[in-house]
Amino acid sequence: MTARGPGPDAALPEPDRVEGAPHPRESLRLFGHAVAEAEVLEAFRQDRMHHGWLLTGPRGVGKATLAWRIARFLIATPDPQAGGLFAPAPPASLDIPAGDPVARRIAALTEARLFLLRRGMNERETALSDDIRVEEVRRLKAFFSLTAADGGRRVAIVDSADDLNVRSANAMLKLLEEPPGDATLLLISHQPSRLLPTIRSRCRVLRLGPLGADDLAAALEAAGDRPADAAALAELAGGSAGEAIRLVRGDGLALYAAVLALMAGLPRLDRVRALALAERGAGRSAETAFDLILRLLDTFLARLARTGVTAAPPPEAAPGEAALLARLSPDRRAAQAWADLAQTLSLRARRGRAVNLDPAALLMDMLFRIEETAGKLAPR
Repeated sequence: MTARGPGPDAALPEPDRVEGAPHPRESLRLFGHAVAEAEVLEAFRQDRMHHGWLLTGPRGVGKATLAWRIARFLIATPDPQAGGLFAPAPPASLDIPAGDPVARRIAALTEARLFLLRRGMNERETALSDDIRVEEVRRLKAFFSLTAADGGRRVAIVDSADDLNVRSANAMLKLLEEPPGDATLLLISHQPSRLLPTIRSRCRVLRLGPLGADDLAAALEAAGDRPADAAALAELAGGSAGEAIRLVRGDGLALYAAVLALMAGLPRLDRVRALALAERGAGRSAETAFDLILRLLDTFLARLARTGVTAAPPPEAAPGEAALLARLSPDRRAAQAWADLAQTLSLRARRGRAVNLDPAALLMDMLFRIEETAGKLAPR
């Protein structure tokens, strides 16, 4: 049994891959999570590896990279209790060289002791399924029932556990309740509160937080990018390396500055500037820009709500942002209004895209609703 390959499953679309950046299984370095790595390493050295690990935290902070890093380490590293007096020295890190045969096989999804549980194709074989179906978990159970040809520990990565439906979640729970010997399950979750409480309780949790500016800059440099303003990028990306890469590739800092320049006129919008911003996300060739503008508008509204609740703006992601946030969201009443609007616009955007509404018209509608809310909050 291979890691969902080299058969047709190995060619499945990878929604967690950021265009132009290495996939998490291809990234040999992890930044900003030394404490989590040390916890895994200590458990291994003490021969107390838990059978189930739940890696939680915001999207893009390195959960998948850590999962693949742990998998490489566990498969490539001899049992710490084997060998007696002739056993190798305890490992000092989770590092496995890129040239190691295990690292090469894992990068190619051909490692026989690794199983990747993810969303498969839908029943029509036209696109990825909306969730991980119970049949996929049964394949995982069958994988664990086999003995690896060369012995050693077997590892499964579930990316992500949030995609489990009711039936597949219950099947996963049974695996965690009766874990196979010499096996480790690594479950990745962006929203652990949505998982079955019994799944959470049967896993050892590794919580990964947002990356700081220095770690984010190092992660971006490793991916081939050198941001001009790492602090602003870290703030705008919410400490997510994945989001930061998307922002860099889409010139997100400059685009956010354009959003703020437009919002500076609230409670009245400059119609010319509004139309110019909307047209940047129009047309089939501008789909990436459209998605980025949606995310930046959502980020702006979230930062407005945060400012009103805390009575202080967050660190600036662009010059002049702090004063603008403080003016538009001076109190909790304003914070609630902006939070409600963010939720409403997010739903409208998803529905609009589902029925193929004109991107420019959709963006203009969002901008007008922001203007309307600002007008209601403006001092009389």
